[in-house]
Amino acid sequence: MTCELYLSKVINEKSNQTFMRSTLCIAFVLLILCISACDNPSPTVERPNILIINVDDMGWKDVGFMGSTYYETPHIDALSTQGMVFSNGYAGASNCAPSRASLLTGQWTPRHGIYTVNSSERGTSKDRKLIPIRNTTTLAQTHTTFSKILHKNGYATCHSGKWHISDNPLDYGFELNIGGGHNGHPSSYYPPYQNVDLNTDGDCYLTDVIMEKTLKFVDTVTQPFLLYYAPYAVHTPIQPVADLLGKYQQKSGSNGQHNAEYATMVENLDRNIGLLISKLKEKGVFDRTLIVFTSDNGGLYGITQQQPLRAGKGSYYEGGIRVPFFFVMKDNIPAHSKSDVPITNLDLFPTLMHYAGIQEGQKELDGHDLSPILEGKTSSLDRELYWHFPIYLEAYNASDNKNRDSLFRTRPGSVIRKGDWKLHYYFENDEIELFNLTTDRSERNNLASQEPEKKEELLKDLKTWWEETKAPIPTTLNPEYENK
Repeated sequence: MTCELYLSKVINEKSNQTFMRSTLCIAFVLLILCISACDNPSPTVERPNILIINVDDMGWKDVGFMGSTYYETPHIDALSTQGMVFSNGYAGASNCAPSRASLLTGQWTPRHGIYTVNSSERGTSKDRKLIPIRNTTTLAQTHTTFSKILHKNGYATCHSGKWHISDNPLDYGFELNIGGGHNGHPSSYYPPYQNVDLNTDGDCYLTDVIMEKTLKFVDTVTQPFLLYYAPYAVHTPIQPVADLLGKYQQKSGSNGQHNAEYATMVENLDRNIGLLISKLKEKGVFDRTLIVFTSDNGGLYGITQQQPLRAGKGSYYEGGIRVPFFFVMKDNIPAHSKSDVPITNLDLFPTLMHYAGIQEGQKELDGHDLSPILEGKTSSLDRELYWHFPIYLEAYNASDNKNRDSLFRTRPGSVIRKGDWKLHYYFENDEIELFNLTTDRSERNNLASQEPEKKEELLKDLKTWWEETKAPIPTTLNPEYENK
């Protein structure tokens, strides 16, 4: 072989090797990009904005679209017609902090340990047979919240209003905090608000000030956003909006709804929600925004009632945990649609991830993705709902509260809802109540002795759930208890 032929052969072999190496490198890079695209939504794909409206202490029937004829909520009612309304929507707990922790984490209360507000030893010690499980007041930052996941995946994130589960929502994936802290309610809705860190000029009502600042966020944000709007209204203190008071004082109440001062707070909140929806439309983003409307627990009994539901906030009868609930998203959720499927605010996390196209963070969720129901692909969801409250919560009014006894809204226990059936289990004396919610929404007819097989079925499911979630069960007797 001549030198020329040899050199030519070497050059060709090296060229082929170089070509193969280059080809392999390009293929490897393309593979990495493909994997990355699967793990994270492409920034060029338009993702929906997300607006969660989580009202404070608004009862199941405190809005017109759920049947109230006293409270006036035209903007909320109109919004509800553009999506799907759930008649069996539930909060994750019967009072503020644990419900909010469950909403943000998508987990049952035993997972995060927040069961109530402040101490679990509420009420007089001599009336408490058991030492309640110690309460956690701050959500551990080790918990994954949907705000963390959305922020990590390119969403601008804003918390507006009441936070209540730590000192600062900025530690949980929010970039902007409007008025949120560890406080559970404002000292006043009129300035100075004292425990709500907001500056304002004039005599501005707190709900109005928070919305004014929220609208500025919507005006300036230029990327897909999460807006968690959690107004302090309509939580106590009940302080009327002056220019609305006269109208309700002259209006006849009905079905336990007749508090004129509270009614002004409801209508003012509705007006502010109307401003927010108008801003979304003005900015041209309403049609690509997923909107969720709900409340963190039932209405405060004595201020408002949810007939025929029994009791109110703090109780695990239906009046304490069933809440108004709807979803809106143009071209995805049919307008004027309704569902009787029992859902809970734990379902928000996986549902938001579905519509945002994000797979991350869903392995430890107790909620379910509701998109098949919202889009009409199915009309059922085969699962149980659970509530665990190993604590005491005193009654507001011993003479009128519709609770199990006059001293407590909640005694230590657990609840399971399975289909039409709901079982209450009380730890003090191993007592059980069983109700069929289809025939008895008021929970007045205890069927535990008449339906022993159904009772045992639900009790077995409940005990299995205790084991799976490592739910703490109070068993230590209180030495100060006075047996009655």
